[in-house]
Formats: sequence, C-alpha cells, structure tokens
Amino acid sequence: MPIRNKVKKFVDGLGITRYRFQKDTGIAPSTAYNLYDNPDWIPQVTALNKICDFYRVQPSELIYWVPPEEIKEDKEDK
Repeated sequence: MPIRNKVKKFVDGLGITRYRFQKDTGIAPSTAYNLYDNPDWIPQVTALNKICDFYRVQPSELIYWVPPEEIKEDKEDK
C-alpha cells in the first residue's frame, strides 16, 4: 500500500512511550503498538481523529504517501 505511518518518529519526537501515547489518545493498545512498530499499519479514521484531536496535529504528521515505484523498488531490494 502506498501509505505509510510515521507514528514511531512522532512519538519518539515527543519523548513519550508507546504506553503514554495509547493512554493519551484513548486508542486501543493493540492499535497504538501496531502503529508504533509497523509503518505499514495505517490507522482507521476514528483512531487518526483521536490522535489528531489530542495532539492538535494534522494527519500529515502521522501518515504520508509513498509513490508506488518506490514501494516496488523496496520489494526488489529485499
């Protein structure tokens, strides 16, 4: 999928733990940990809204688009 999350970078930049991130936002623990650990894990709209509302950020702080050819190159490199 050509969308990635950058939650790990976001959370680390805040200097908080995954646990604090989950508690602050009220999202499910599995969602918080999956978002942190896996950049391919894309948040559902409700989770994305909770994160954006709590931290007062735009969705672009948490997710970004990757051109399909870059994804293809990544798979070829592995």
